[in-house]
Amino acid sequence: MRKICWFSAGGISICCVIVQSASGLAEIPPSTAVHSDPVITDQELPTVSPPAFETDLESVSTDSLIEQVTSVSQLSDVQPTDWAFQALQSLVERYGVIAGYPDGTFRGNRSMTRYEFAAALNIALNRITELMGTETDRVSQEDLTTLRRLQDEFATELAALGSQVDTLENRTAQLEANQFSTTTKLAGQVIFAANGGEFDGDRIIAPRGATVTEDDPNVTAIYRASLDLNTSFQGTDLLKIRLVTGSDGLNDNAAGFLEPNLGSTLDFSIPGRNGKFSLARLYYTFAPLEDLKVTIGPAIVAPDFVDKNRYANISFLDFSTQAFVNNFILLPRPGGAGAFVDWNPGGGDWRLRALYVSGDATNSLPENQRFVGGGGPEDIRLFPTGGGGAEGGLFGDPYQGFFELEYAPNRTFALRLQYGGGKLFGSNFNGFGINAELALSNQLGIFGRYGYATYPDTTVGDISPNYWMAGVAFQDVLIPRAIAGIAVGQPFIESAVGDATQTNFEAFYNFPINNNIRVTPLIQVITNPANQDANGTIVTGTLRTVFSF
Repeated sequence: MRKICWFSAGGISICCVIVQSASGLAEIPPSTAVHSDPVITDQELPTVSPPAFETDLESVSTDSLIEQVTSVSQLSDVQPTDWAFQALQSLVERYGVIAGYPDGTFRGNRSMTRYEFAAALNIALNRITELMGTETDRVSQEDLTTLRRLQDEFATELAALGSQVDTLENRTAQLEANQFSTTTKLAGQVIFAANGGEFDGDRIIAPRGATVTEDDPNVTAIYRASLDLNTSFQGTDLLKIRLVTGSDGLNDNAAGFLEPNLGSTLDFSIPGRNGKFSLARLYYTFAPLEDLKVTIGPAIVAPDFVDKNRYANISFLDFSTQAFVNNFILLPRPGGAGAFVDWNPGGGDWRLRALYVSGDATNSLPENQRFVGGGGPEDIRLFPTGGGGAEGGLFGDPYQGFFELEYAPNRTFALRLQYGGGKLFGSNFNGFGINAELALSNQLGIFGRYGYATYPDTTVGDISPNYWMAGVAFQDVLIPRAIAGIAVGQPFIESAVGDATQTNFEAFYNFPINNNIRVTPLIQVITNPANQDANGTIVTGTLRTVFSF
């Protein structure tokens, strides 16, 4: 950056060419991230840096500096015995100017080129200009006269100095705008958890009356490991590939075993992988317009994109069970191939999201269909009646669409109006929801969700369940960066299913060990499990450790 300032005192005018010094240029970051903000909870764009433009005034060769000088007579060195050298040295000492050397010395016993001298003179001019702006009587008439003479003698070199800085700035800006190398960033996560629980009464029965168990489950170990390959080709796009393996899923956690139907399963434990790596995410996100982001891919999971909530959405960080991390009845088949659009007009307060996923897009024939079991919301349909079957393909049963309109006027409040609908087990379903969050302070927030849906042709007839949950979250609890939360919800309010209404409670405390390890003890209480009054209360406890790298 270059500025030209004129000051006058006692009839003497001073022209100061203010440029960034060599030491200032050294502060230009060696790499600059050029990506935009990510569009989903866990799809951070890789920090990608263009090649650094490493030239600064201290590293320019003597030959390149000579090219900036237009007269051969100006190439002679400035000797310590010259009047200009001595005059500048006097100004440096009198006004506390550091003349550009890394160790803060002027080095008055060595000669310098006229260009080096101009760089030192420019620093002195900048310093004296600052003093004149705050202490008008500090600079003497004699020194002003000396400065004016020095400016006249080295006018060409001062101009060349400004040209050098402008050239550096322009070339750096050009690199930042136009130069980008394809980069892939590897990220990983490992979750270890120990889980156990028990229930009151003699047995647990399912919503349709079948006996689930008569014994308390044993304490079990749960694990999940995932590797993300995040690739950017332009700096504003993302190709995500996620590989996941884990323990056996649903049957590895007490609540999932005792109450597998209505959202009590630990979300991070399903679906089971049985120790084999499988493809969990595969999609590409790009921005065709400044306020529009588009995602397409064969392996998209809806909660990565919609129904997000800063306090209750990430099962390895905050609440862990399905009924609390997403609107349970609006997402009966949340994963598959499809597309997602996120439009934020003008970067304002409103945002519109639209998503479509097909659960079995890779299968073209109904007989090849296979539902992934394990506590997912599809179980609430209680299995299809006779004749209901899957069609397969990108636009065949099962599929789901989801629309969300978000209003977020500031960083403390967000309200989301939602619609979800599609086809599952041969019949259509529709649902509406609300998702809200409010930060009361930097350490306290409240949140909640509500949903209503219609599911026709289930084994108990046409049903219209309601869903709600609400809670409070705390930041920096006891130690910095620790978070805690308490929530209550009823995931499936429907009189046609059971003779009571299941209620879920969950509380957790998540604290950091360091920047890469977090530990979370959590407790879960479920009353009237599976909407059955005969079922005793289920109580489970989990100790979860998450390693991120």
